[in-house]
Amino acid sequence: MIFLLRPQPGMNDNLIKILLLTDFSSGYSRDLLRGIVKYAQSRKGWAFYRMPLYYRMLHGDKEIIRWARRWNVDAIIAQMNDIDVKMLSNLNIPIIVQNYKDRIPGVCNLTGDYIGTGKMAADYFMELGYRHFAYYGITEAVWSRERFIGYRKRLAEAGYKVATYFEQISNRETWIQDFESIGKWLMSLPESTALFACDDYYALHISETCKIYEIPVPDKIAILGVDNDEMMCNISNPPLSSIVIDSRNGGYIAGQVIEELIKKKITEPFNITVPPLQVISRSSTRKYVIQDKYVMKVVEYIEKNYTSTISVPDLLEIVPLSRRVFEKRFRKDTGTSIYKFLQRYRVDKFASLLLTSDRSIEDIAISCGFSDSRNISRIFSAYKGMTPTEFRKHSQSGTAIMK
Repeated sequence: MIFLLRPQPGMNDNLIKILLLTDFSSGYSRDLLRGIVKYAQSRKGWAFYRMPLYYRMLHGDKEIIRWARRWNVDAIIAQMNDIDVKMLSNLNIPIIVQNYKDRIPGVCNLTGDYIGTGKMAADYFMELGYRHFAYYGITEAVWSRERFIGYRKRLAEAGYKVATYFEQISNRETWIQDFESIGKWLMSLPESTALFACDDYYALHISETCKIYEIPVPDKIAILGVDNDEMMCNISNPPLSSIVIDSRNGGYIAGQVIEELIKKKITEPFNITVPPLQVISRSSTRKYVIQDKYVMKVVEYIEKNYTSTISVPDLLEIVPLSRRVFEKRFRKDTGTSIYKFLQRYRVDKFASLLLTSDRSIEDIAISCGFSDSRNISRIFSAYKGMTPTEFRKHSQSGTAIMK
């Protein structure tokens, strides 16, 4: 299958020809492709040749090389579990690999901040008040292994342990054959367990298993996935909460890197790391799991009044406890201080408006309760790892720069 971004009579030599060796079946992969195509549209004169993964499985790498030479492609973007770098290097063209089992030396890996994603999941659950945690993933994929590492590390820092269930092989049939053992594992978990799944596909496995075993979601098991694949998230009942990954921007940067490699402006391969952006909360996770009535009272007050000028002393006035006692109780139920909870709540609301509104950054900052909009960039960066301007550009996928 061939599709052109601008028809070129005779397929002239100025056309940049990219071989796509992938199925792009997941929402994450499709968003990567959207980012790549968006960059190509900004440059013009690009053509994509799509070769499904099964073709390589049937005919091997030698046949891929034969077709790449026949088409005279300029670069390859591939989704491969394994790759014969030595063989493909004979083509003497740039290769970007969407990594799966591991990052592959000698090529550009389109990878992710998987550990950071795991930490984001842990922070999300702890701030909601969860105190029991679980992880469901697969052992063969680097993104699943590292998301677990980040999740476990952040929870260990707060004094919590994680119950785990790992599949050995990534396929749908494994779940169908093994859902009984998954169901028994889920039923053994404590009430109000926060379960982080390695991605939305596996989060849906958990949701379906809970339905079979009549395990209430989110009361017994709260479920959080990754990728925010809207189809996967919304066919679940209840719909799945999920972490948004900056995949479109990652694809855009991959397109930029491809062109720089083709033009020899970049001479050595390096990894393109796609970061997590934020959690989209849906019904598979509870709003809060807080037992202390005074802590819940303050949290509800923050929800209703975060747009106003409120401070920690203001919040302390609504509970009949000393600051020292209440701070201790608040940290026990939320995993953080009152000040940080308030600040993160405002930052998350701010981030959501950056993604859904075209209002100015200063206007959004004021509407979210930040009295000094000049400091918002510093505060936002401390929580999101980038400035509000960068965050908005990333979400729009098309104005990014390589780092």
